[in-house]
Amino acid sequence: MTTDIHSYEPRLGHGLPHDPFNAIVGPRPIGWISTQNAAGARNLAPYSFFNAFNYVPPIVGFASIGAKDTLRNIEATGEFVWNLATRELAEAMNQSCAAVPPEVNEFELAGLTPLPSEKVRPPRVAESPVTFECRSTQILQLQGIDGAKVPTWLVLGEVVAVHIAKTLLKDGVYDTAGAGHILRAGGPADYFTVGPEQLFKMRRPR
Repeated sequence: MTTDIHSYEPRLGHGLPHDPFNAIVGPRPIGWISTQNAAGARNLAPYSFFNAFNYVPPIVGFASIGAKDTLRNIEATGEFVWNLATRELAEAMNQSCAAVPPEVNEFELAGLTPLPSEKVRPPRVAESPVTFECRSTQILQLQGIDGAKVPTWLVLGEVVAVHIAKTLLKDGVYDTAGAGHILRAGGPADYFTVGPEQLFKMRRPR
């Protein structure tokens, strides 16, 4: 048991050189989200608060801290695409998070190829080996225990189409370790990769 503990109340400050919250809740999957506005202008941006929330129907979600272009586009159209960020695409993913005006196309900025989706209007990232086409189901503004709204919105969407590169299907099973997922960690620049060396198996007790 660890007895030498640093404890704090977040509302009073953490008392450390860098807030540890993001590092502790991590590494996290990256929500690399492509959208377009009602006029068809494209947007692509990564979100570090992303995950899956349900099996049937499959529902994924991400949190937008601040009312950004991605959020406004989904509010206007009800559609988005999640694109898997891999080690090979890390630099392009990072480029797509640049703070640029709404009229800037992040696909072009990051040197990526927009690929038409089948069920939704926003394009997929052609270079990404896995993509989810999604339709928004809920957009929730978060609030604290005092009931006060915070400027963060949780966007949830049902996955209506899945696209997987066949090279990642080993005997029909998705090869997570071989896909090269990258994950967001704490600090201003920390990421992790997933590979075979991190894989271990553990069955649920019966």
